[in-house]
Amino acid sequence: QVQLVESGGGSEQAGGSLRLSCAASGLTFSSHAMGWFRQVPGKEREFVAVISWRGLFWGGLSTRYADSVKGRFTIDRDNAKNTVYLQMNLLKPEDTGLYYCAAAKTRDLNVAVEDYDAWGQGTQVTVSS
Repeated sequence: QVQLVESGGGSEQAGGSLRLSCAASGLTFSSHAMGWFRQVPGKEREFVAVISWRGLFWGGLSTRYADSVKGRFTIDRDNAKNTVYLQMNLLKPEDTGLYYCAAAKTRDLNVAVEDYDAWGQGTQVTVSS
């Protein structure tokens, strides 16, 4: 079955950086868009970023970000390693949450939770002011 394992979370001060990784297995990695979501207690899981690979002929990599993280976070993927990354710079206290890696049902850059059918266990990110 599909397994997604996140790592790289931790505590950081505002303005700092963290890099999350997600190792995937049990799926044809390059055929799926890969996303990052986050959740805080009492709130719904929210979209952070997504990346898709459609092959060089079809434009290569494409990405999409939540407005709240544009210019600060960068999503990337290594199809040879079946791994997706989230580089988080200029962290803010409001970035605090449990960050989940997810595999989308298709290659589309979808932002809705229901468009993803495999999830990791999450990794905690805490940003202090």
